[in-house]
Amino acid sequence: MSLQQTLQVFELMDSAKVSGADIVELFAADPGIRAVSRRVQGVKGGTDFVRIDIPGANGKSAGGAAPTLAIIGRLGGIGARPDRIGLVSDADGAIAAVACALKLARMQRNGDALPGDVIVTTHICPDAPILPRQPVDFMDAPVDDATMNRHEVPAEADAVLSIDTSKGNRILNHKGYAISPTVKEGYILRVAEDLLRIMEQSSGRAAVAFPITTQDITPYGNGVYHLNSILQPATATSAPVVGVAICAETVVPGCCTGASHETDIALAVKFALEVAKAFGRGNCRFYDADEYARLLELYGSLRHLQLRQASETDGVEGTIMPATS
Repeated sequence: MSLQQTLQVFELMDSAKVSGADIVELFAADPGIRAVSRRVQGVKGGTDFVRIDIPGANGKSAGGAAPTLAIIGRLGGIGARPDRIGLVSDADGAIAAVACALKLARMQRNGDALPGDVIVTTHICPDAPILPRQPVDFMDAPVDDATMNRHEVPAEADAVLSIDTSKGNRILNHKGYAISPTVKEGYILRVAEDLLRIMEQSSGRAAVAFPITTQDITPYGNGVYHLNSILQPATATSAPVVGVAICAETVVPGCCTGASHETDIALAVKFALEVAKAFGRGNCRFYDADEYARLLELYGSLRHLQLRQASETDGVEGTIMPATS
């Protein structure tokens, strides 16, 4: 049951005064959970980056070997004050990520620790700018995308779920959530069978995947069109990344208020939690390692797609965060 945590986080974030410190306070009664907030100032304002570490029973933080999952709440901002009053649609990713952490903390308190570590990251900005865009306006971020990746993409992650509102387009015509193909170091791989299975089992409905293009997995700021920022974490890690898009049947601006649906967010939370359980046990693969090795053998590395410009290829090893799988 993740709806209770979703509602709790939703109400907390629906405030002009909410900060990263308020998110950290949610975990004050959980001494085994490490929650920190860091204020970062950008040219368009400031935001609080939040990181919550939930240690696993056999996680690397305890000297174990279970893999680490990162859950990122991706967004421009949770609010667009003073232009808009209340939570904007773009807040869904932040709500989902923090709700995941809150549910995992409660599970651990009740004796249900997951096998592997889970790291949850997002940022809290109730007054982010609005970005004019077609077909509808988006939420902009107060800091640039490279800064967001630096604070939100953990180097320890063996796989990443990036949860992001994805309603401002005509590509996703489904209410609820959908998942992307796996992205790894410039390759768009097949949709992971294990994730499709978990999606079907946790939702009780047929799985839904959304299409992505090469443009979507390249860094922002390179002058090409992106669906949104859901797969920007894939430009900053060698770990496999899957987008979890909270979506709608209609085109909804990211800066629109009153457009978040708590039950849809809770479904995405439930999916992420089930992935975390299975991934830590070794029962969920984000990609086929043998097939990926074959692609590299046949066609070589595509890591240059993780860079904004081709000239950045020099020294690529130093710019991409390492992962163990």
